[in-house]
Amino acid sequence: MTERTANFYNKFSICYPLVDILLKPQKKILFKEVCLLPKGNLLEIGVGNGQHLKYYGKHQITGIDTSIAMLNAAKKYDTGNADLLEMDGKQLHFSDKAFDYAVLSHVIAVVDDPNRVLSEVYRVLKPGGKLFILNHFTPNNCLKYVDKMFEPFSKAFHFRSVFKISELTVLKQFTLVKEVGFGWGSYFKLLVVEKP
Repeated sequence: MTERTANFYNKFSICYPLVDILLKPQKKILFKEVCLLPKGNLLEIGVGNGQHLKYYGKHQITGIDTSIAMLNAAKKYDTGNADLLEMDGKQLHFSDKAFDYAVLSHVIAVVDDPNRVLSEVYRVLKPGGKLFILNHFTPNNCLKYVDKMFEPFSKAFHFRSVFKISELTVLKQFTLVKEVGFGWGSYFKLLVVEKP
């Protein structure tokens, strides 16, 4: 993530609780899926304001973000099972095979190099480790025109409105375990993939 984007999210952190409300139904399903898995070390890239940290339950969380304001907000929600660090997902300061699970919740369309982030996640996941990606993906139906129309405005909010799964070439290194669609035309998706 660029410094300009980090600065945007430092300012945007005040409004982020509203975003949390809009995304709550999707995130509820994400946390349900994560909590079905055995206790493990979980990396969340783009931890945001951390209001959701309590929903990870038994897992040990490492949450990273490039926004200091977001991390400061997240510290208020740490229940004692989270390490919160300033870090860029494109350059993770962790050893290979350090995590059982990784989460990218509404982050992959915000970073400037999503495939580099995915490569880093692949590196730090253990074999058999699972990655959860929750995001909008531009479908091949009439919703693609809405994404295209919103594209000039999305840049002001530092995300891509037109964003296709096919752009994530590094995903081919993973095995798809599960795909869950949300909303009209499955505009939002939860992808669960596994490192072989």
